[in-house]
Amino acid sequence: MNDQWNLAKGITVGIGGAAGDGLDKTGDTLARTAARLGLYVYAFNSYQSIIRGGHIWLRIRLSEQKRHNHGNNLHVLMALNEDSLERHARTVEPGGIIFYNSDKVNCDPILLPEGVTCVGLPVAELAKPFGRLLPVMQNSIMLGALLHWLNLDFQVTREVLGDTFKHKGPAVVDQNLGIAQAGFDYAAQHVTPSALNWRYSRTRRPFVTGNEAVGMGAVAAGLKFYAAYPMSPASSLLHWLAPRSEKLGVMVKQAEDELAVVNMAIGAGLAGARAMCGTSGGGFALMTEAIGMAGIMESPVVILNVQRGGPSTGLPTRTEQGDLNQAFGASQGDFPRVIMAAASVTDAYYTAAEAHNLAEKFQVPVIILSDLMLGEHPETIEPDAFKADVPIERGKLLTETPAGYKRFEMTPDHISARVLPGTPGGMYVAASDDHDEDGVLLSDEFTNEAVRRKMQEKRMAKLEAIVQSLTPPRLEGPADAEVTLVGWGSTWGAIHEAVEELAEAGISANHLHIKYIFPFQVEAVTRLLAKSRRIVVVEVNSSGQFARHLRAETGITADDTVLAYAGEPFSPGFIAAAVRDILAGVPRSLDVTRAEAAEIAYHFIRVKLANEARPAELQQVSLPAYNEPVWQVSLVGRKEGEPRGTLLIGVQTGSTYAWQAYTPEAELESSVNV
Repeated sequence: MNDQWNLAKGITVGIGGAAGDGLDKTGDTLARTAARLGLYVYAFNSYQSIIRGGHIWLRIRLSEQKRHNHGNNLHVLMALNEDSLERHARTVEPGGIIFYNSDKVNCDPILLPEGVTCVGLPVAELAKPFGRLLPVMQNSIMLGALLHWLNLDFQVTREVLGDTFKHKGPAVVDQNLGIAQAGFDYAAQHVTPSALNWRYSRTRRPFVTGNEAVGMGAVAAGLKFYAAYPMSPASSLLHWLAPRSEKLGVMVKQAEDELAVVNMAIGAGLAGARAMCGTSGGGFALMTEAIGMAGIMESPVVILNVQRGGPSTGLPTRTEQGDLNQAFGASQGDFPRVIMAAASVTDAYYTAAEAHNLAEKFQVPVIILSDLMLGEHPETIEPDAFKADVPIERGKLLTETPAGYKRFEMTPDHISARVLPGTPGGMYVAASDDHDEDGVLLSDEFTNEAVRRKMQEKRMAKLEAIVQSLTPPRLEGPADAEVTLVGWGSTWGAIHEAVEELAEAGISANHLHIKYIFPFQVEAVTRLLAKSRRIVVVEVNSSGQFARHLRAETGITADDTVLAYAGEPFSPGFIAAAVRDILAGVPRSLDVTRAEAAEIAYHFIRVKLANEARPAELQQVSLPAYNEPVWQVSLVGRKEGEPRGTLLIGVQTGSTYAWQAYTPEAELESSVNV
């Protein structure tokens, strides 16, 4: 262990394997052990949309103080297969350790950074006393060894495993306990433990995802109807609400498609129920016309878009903030709407509650933009983080129909009173065509330009009232900082820690995070950014969608952007390094890095070579046949290390230009096109 490791900031454990290897249970056991000891936990899982095979990559950060992201590099790697060891060994910090199954995996020393220990566990031998076992049981042995090295209290793990498997009976509980104990005992005899000296508070904290927080916040705010069609990464909210629907008093409906979903939610809101629907970008695209209908009918509804990589079906299991422009353009024409984005799991709870208040108070559709990173990652929160008694504001909702009632009455505050369908004397028409105060349509023989103008002005005037009701943004950090980082949504945690890293490097930075994206708090944001010496917008998309929005709303042009669009969330180190380069005037390079060349080579190996090789040497060269420098990647056999051939990858384009299988007499010039 490196003596410089800071337990307040924490250590990150990586668990890599294939779909079906049981990473979720292993990671959950580790996370719940740490949480019960009073440590803070933040986890993020990168997975693929397959049931078996592929690569699953789970990171779990354990710390004595609250952290808001999964960290930078690894301190511990649990490699359940060769592929995971090869992918991630290079990211382990000096003083770190790698655990692997020595019966199946070979740890080539060439893969290890300096100062990293590789420990093979004889899984078959340790498991033999327990009889015939499923392959996933290797995880429990490796988990036991990991717990010993981390200096975590194994008795707490026994309690966690007991709770996890008690529904399967005592025999299964005892088997899992025994196998984990075997790994723990082996490590105690053969592995020097780390010097990690944790201070346990023993405070039990909830371990919650962003999607679960949205569900809890909506329920606390009086949610009565939720509709969805399964679409990752929003599906887990449906899975959380459905089995609890009767207990929570929420009607949960899985519809046939997103068109039905959003129309059901709008109908439920029109009928007086607090209603919400959830989807991701592709499903949101189908909802857009109906969102405009809610706008013209002045019907409250909340729409959750848990973003993933696009366009089209894009990257179903990867994160992105690429749907901001889509939210702006949801449906045709002008109408008032609210677009808001939660910054953290705790904020997601209160965002969901506030969204329902805004929807009913101003009778508008409210769009919550989340993403896979925020929606699916679990983290520990303080026991009192979620307050049950959230404010509930239903606006002008009447229980009796007043004389001369007009549903769309033009009022001084531009908000008309609502009576619910079925209230005596409260009959009116709610249509997708424009209408007058009584709901009489303006689209046929009663067309009237003057009435149309005033109705449109009535609806759009709500936007200013909405802005005035919103909590003002605030600047985090020193007012006279050298650089101001501006973000929105789930990037808050990584930016927050990047500011800390910059401060440690002697660079003063502050941070403005935007929650309310539309209507925009122009005056407040302009005032906060007026004294900024340099503005850098940080977001997870390739075009800087929020940077463009900031310029459109305030006239403020960001000096630069830090963007990520490969499907993974930001790490604080990535942001801090990018900001340092910006301040130093280092031009941004889009060239394929050495690490990326290795990843491209791995992709070729998996697709073309049945995953039976690995990159051994990477060298950047210039060859006359290509109009750019190329990475020359030597591939060797995964098991024996024998030469397999050479792959050429464009440094600028990333193209896999050529593959030459190894033969003693082969020359590179005889390459054939891939």
